Amino acid sequence: GGILSRIAAIELEMARTQKNKATASHLGSLKAKLCQLRRELLEPKSAGAGKGAGFECQRKGDARVGLLGFPSVGKSSLLTGLTGVE
Repeated sequence: GGILSRIAAIELEMARTQKNKATASHLGSLKAKLCQLRRELLEPKSAGAGKGAGFECQRKGDARVGLLGFPSVGKSSLLTGLTGVE
């Protein structure tokens, strides 16, 4: 179907899904799809746009990030630069 029917289906699935640790990832992917569809609705794709696939979502809640790497390669410096916390 159209974009509006896909948005409605995702919103219905989100409403029916319980919110807990086990479903957090699923709800996150549904939110991402919803954001992408809403953006397509507002800004239809034009031929030859040259932009890569992507979408924006409103920041909400907390996140966990892990940095892996060899010693003394700048993991702490990167984290300090990204967060602005020293």
